[in-house]
Amino acid sequence: MHYRELSTPALLIDREIMEDNLRFMQDYADSQGVALRPHTKTHKMASIARRQAELGAKGITVAKVGEAEAMAAEGLTDIFIANEVVGGDKLARVRKLAETIDISFGLDSIEQAELVERAFAGGKPARVVIEIEVGEERSGIIEESDFRALLAHLKTCPHIQLLGVFSHEGHCYNVESREACREAFEVAVNRTLGFARIMEEQGFPVQVVSIGSTPSLMFGFDIPKGVTEMRPGTYVLMDASQGHAIGTLDRCAATILTTVISRPTAERVITDVGAKGITAQTRTKGICATPGLGLIKGYEGVHVFDVYDEHAIIYHAGFRDAVRVGDKVEFYPNHICPVVNLYDRVYLVSGGEVVEELKVTCRGLLT
Repeated sequence: MHYRELSTPALLIDREIMEDNLRFMQDYADSQGVALRPHTKTHKMASIARRQAELGAKGITVAKVGEAEAMAAEGLTDIFIANEVVGGDKLARVRKLAETIDISFGLDSIEQAELVERAFAGGKPARVVIEIEVGEERSGIIEESDFRALLAHLKTCPHIQLLGVFSHEGHCYNVESREACREAFEVAVNRTLGFARIMEEQGFPVQVVSIGSTPSLMFGFDIPKGVTEMRPGTYVLMDASQGHAIGTLDRCAATILTTVISRPTAERVITDVGAKGITAQTRTKGICATPGLGLIKGYEGVHVFDVYDEHAIIYHAGFRDAVRVGDKVEFYPNHICPVVNLYDRVYLVSGGEVVEELKVTCRGLLT
C-alpha cells in the first residue's frame, strides 16, 4: 500500500531516515568510547529498541516501571529507569523484574532510599543511580552536602547497590546558539563528573556516569573522560524543534499524515488531526524554537496555527490555494515523544510504500 492510502491521522516513520539516525548516534558513541543506552520514551517500541541493540546499544533507558515491564516482556534485558521510583507497588514490580533482567533506577534523596531499602529487604539489592541536577531545574541532587549525606545513608543500606550518577542537560533545548549549547553541555557533564569523584572519595566504586540530551549530542561535542554512557532519545525520530536546533529537517523521520477537511476562508485550512494526535505543545525558546504547533512538510514557512481536539488550523493563503478538500499532507510535530504515545501503531515507510506496521509497545504506560 502507498502510505497516502492510509486512513488519517496516521503516524509515519521513514525507514531510511530512521536507520541513518540510529547509525549516526551509535557511531558517535563508539567514536567517543562511551556506551549508548538510548532513551526509548521517544519511540516506545520494542521493535526499534531491538534494532538499537543490534547496532550496538549497551541497553535501553525507559521513563516508567510500566515501560520497563513491557520492554522486558519483549526480550530487552538491560534496562535503566531514568526516574525516581517511589511507591511500594512500583518498587515491588522493579524487584520482580530484577529476578530475570538487569534493571536499575534513579535515586535522589534519603527519603526515597528508606523506601527502597524496605522494599528490597530479603532479596537481591536494588541497583540505583543517583540523579544530579545540572541546570534543568527538575529532579536530582543539587547540593554537595545533600549528596554526601545520601552517600553516608546508603552505607547503612545493605539492600541497595549504588552504581553511579546520571544527569540530563535538558536545559540545552533553550539555549540560543550551538556555542551556548556546548558551554551548557560542558558545565553539566563536568558537574556530573564532580559528583562521581565525591562518590569515589567516599569509598563507592563508580560503575556508571550517565549523561544525555539529544540537542547537545546531535552536535557531536567531545565527551570528557570518565563518562561511561549516554542516553539520547529524540535522535531516533527527531521533530520540528530538533530540526531547527541542528539547522535541517532532513533528519526528521516521523511525520503525521492528515487529510484536508475544510477550506472555509481564503486563508484558513483545516485538517483532521488535532490535539489528540499532534498535541498542543509549543517550543518557544532557544535553538529549538519553532513557530506554531507543527510544520507542514513540503511547504516552507507554513505551520499549524492552532488545534482543537480533532482539528488542526492553518492560516496561509498560498497553502490554501495549493490544496483541496480530500488532499493529504504531512506535519512535522514539535515534540515527537508525547506524539508517539497518542498512537497504537506506526507505519514504517520506504520508497512511498508501507513496509511494516509497528506496535507502540509502551503506549499509555505511565506508572
